[in-house]
Amino acid sequence: MRTLLTIAAASLALSTAAMADTAKVAVTAIVEHPALDAVRDGVRDRLEEAGYTVGENLEFTYESAQGNTATAAQIAREFAGANPDVIVPISTPSAQSAAAATRDIPVVFSAVTDPLVAGLVDSLEEPGGNVTGVSDLTPIADHVALIKELVPSAESIGFVYNPGEANSVALLKLFKEAAEEQGLRVVEAPANRSSDVQAAARSLVGEADAMYVPTDNTIVSALESLIGVAEENDLPLISGDTDSVERGTLASVGFDYHEVGLRTGDIVLRVLDGENPGEIPVSYAEGTNLFVNLKAAEAMGVELPDSVVERASNVIE
Repeated sequence: MRTLLTIAAASLALSTAAMADTAKVAVTAIVEHPALDAVRDGVRDRLEEAGYTVGENLEFTYESAQGNTATAAQIAREFAGANPDVIVPISTPSAQSAAAATRDIPVVFSAVTDPLVAGLVDSLEEPGGNVTGVSDLTPIADHVALIKELVPSAESIGFVYNPGEANSVALLKLFKEAAEEQGLRVVEAPANRSSDVQAAARSLVGEADAMYVPTDNTIVSALESLIGVAEENDLPLISGDTDSVERGTLASVGFDYHEVGLRTGDIVLRVLDGENPGEIPVSYAEGTNLFVNLKAAEAMGVELPDSVVERASNVIE
């Protein structure tokens, strides 16, 4: 079922002049999970820091497509019809829907792995059209190196992903390249729906020495079923985002997604100030925080090296 959360709406009592000064920002995500929620909150926090106050001069609307791409397209069309000042789609499917729904309203995407592959921009430096935003391209080489460090005996890695998500397909290609350089074989475990995730994970038991889940919205939304398989079978599970480590994966090197939201908010502010989004270069998320989960390590039969724990920016016990 589609979830609608209207965080704020301009009061009917506002004068016409006040309404003219109200910024209307419409935010949508393909699904609700901690990383994407943190992006949404970061966008709102940056706007508030800049003086936009919800209920006074900011109308901030949020909708989740609950993992359904058809719903994402419907939300995008509704947003386009409402004519906000900026549409902020979080994730690749939502960004593609928003870009298809309007050629006039500025679109500032966030948490999109590869904007070029997704067909959102003409180039990263000069996006063109009405679209720009922030990419969260995963530090794949760092993830593969971390897997080798955590599971030095590993020869094969299971990659659980939704082949229908363009960002996941792009990440799979990069992961295979990085794994090959490290002498690792990649075993694909596709899951087209969240209900398929557990079966995909089970298919890796006996076939892979560790599992990896990229920043795939379908898989991350069903992360607990993946964690269950990992714990039942002593199969180390490394994630592409650090928020998933707090939910129970073994470890990750990645971004603070609230910071990704703040960076996205910076671009939204530029657009609200009158800049053309097509002339604003695509920005990339920065930061490589190392998260490790000691409880998950015990549950998955992994002895974390002291060197990893000591350099971790966040140790979850």
